[in-house]
Amino acid sequence: MVFSDIFRSRDLNGWEKGLWTLGIIIIPIFGVLIYLIARGGKMQQHAVQDAQAQDAAFRQYVQDATSGSTSSADQIAKLADLRDKGVISEAEFQQAKAKALASG
Repeated sequence: MVFSDIFRSRDLNGWEKGLWTLGIIIIPIFGVLIYLIARGGKMQQHAVQDAQAQDAAFRQYVQDATSGSTSSADQIAKLADLRDKGVISEAEFQQAKAKALASG
């Protein structure tokens, strides 16, 4: 957990990250203890920020996936069904098919 927090911290520069990592590797128990005392509160903030970012990305993905946009193949299949049922003519089917292929 401590290593992941060190490397996801945007408020530490590369040298600081390297020093914290080196300190934890050389004296593991004291290094982790010192890190938790010095930056323990920021660990929680980083975890919350990462969870919010993941939640926002997931919500955006779901919204994009359910936005109702259909592929050209889906549109053409629906048009073929309408043509087969006699709702649209062959000429209307061809015209709409060309339009679907041009937009997709």
